[in-house]
Amino acid sequence: MSTGLIALLDDVAGLAKVAAASLDDAASQAARAGAKAAGVVIDDAAVTPRYVVGFTADRELPIVGKIAVGSVKNKLIYLLPLALVLSLVAPWAVTPLLMLGGGFLCYEGAEKIYHALRPHQAEAHEAAVARTVSSARSLEDQKVRSAIKTDFILSAEIMALTLSTVSGASVPLQAVILAVVGLGITGLVYGGVALIVKADDLGVALARNPRPASTLLGLRREDPAGGARDAAPSGADRLLRPLTRGFGRGLVRGMPWFLWLLGIVGTAAMVWVGGGIIIHGLEGFGLPALGHAVHDAALAAGHALPAIAGAAEWIVTAAASGVVGLLIGALLIPLVQLVVVPVLARLRGGKAAPDAPH
Repeated sequence: MSTGLIALLDDVAGLAKVAAASLDDAASQAARAGAKAAGVVIDDAAVTPRYVVGFTADRELPIVGKIAVGSVKNKLIYLLPLALVLSLVAPWAVTPLLMLGGGFLCYEGAEKIYHALRPHQAEAHEAAVARTVSSARSLEDQKVRSAIKTDFILSAEIMALTLSTVSGASVPLQAVILAVVGLGITGLVYGGVALIVKADDLGVALARNPRPASTLLGLRREDPAGGARDAAPSGADRLLRPLTRGFGRGLVRGMPWFLWLLGIVGTAAMVWVGGGIIIHGLEGFGLPALGHAVHDAALAAGHALPAIAGAAEWIVTAAASGVVGLLIGALLIPLVQLVVVPVLARLRGGKAAPDAPH
């Protein structure tokens, strides 16, 4: 019995070592996969804040929370099982599905640019595809649905990049890595978005706080009886007050401009990510000419500017992908209005929304 127990403990120790090695391998591969998807993560973080612009401060965090929950569902409930199934039974389907998602991003980004340049015509297009809203609640619901749909495409790209990094791993290990990367990126993106959208409220609090040292640093004035005297600012408060007030006012004044700039970056990100997906997809279908042209142009820019070769190559690649994405999105706008919406309406047994007057 003693020998059997020792053997059992030895087996348990061996299994524990194997499990620890597997966990370490999963962690390292998840880190590599997350780094590979970093570009899409930046795009996701840039796109999301524009969905809360225009809402009252008390609705900002709830909206971000709803989008984050939808993002987790996208990654873990829909995309993770789909990615594993497709990798096993239909790996050929991944590229066309990603290209459809890329086309959606191109359409969304081009529509935002269209709205900025030609607002009246863009509003007519939105009315034609039945996207008008009648209340603040329905507007919020529409924004959340739109954000979750956009997140689905970006999440699909993240999961596809992750899967390509760990394609040689076992299916259980792939599932663990996809889940870890998906949850980690969701927390990183939407935690950052929450900080961005509430920065102006933090600025107001800092600008109005007369006792920053007492409240922020925990420094309190004590009276002889041992009680705290917080009514009057202390010397530390008076020293710190100009700094916190200036910083708070800077946040309040700068955040609208920052969100405006972030909205532009987010729209551009949708176009260049969508265009990049289309270009890579064409390469997968044996049509590499466009991808080679973009690659050659990026290399030429890197050789012309060797001091910033990496940045120059990235800028040229993103710009070329953006041009392709914008052209595709511009073609999709009338296609969606004149073909896709009427077809979907007939399939649903209804009628498409009539064109709004120009």
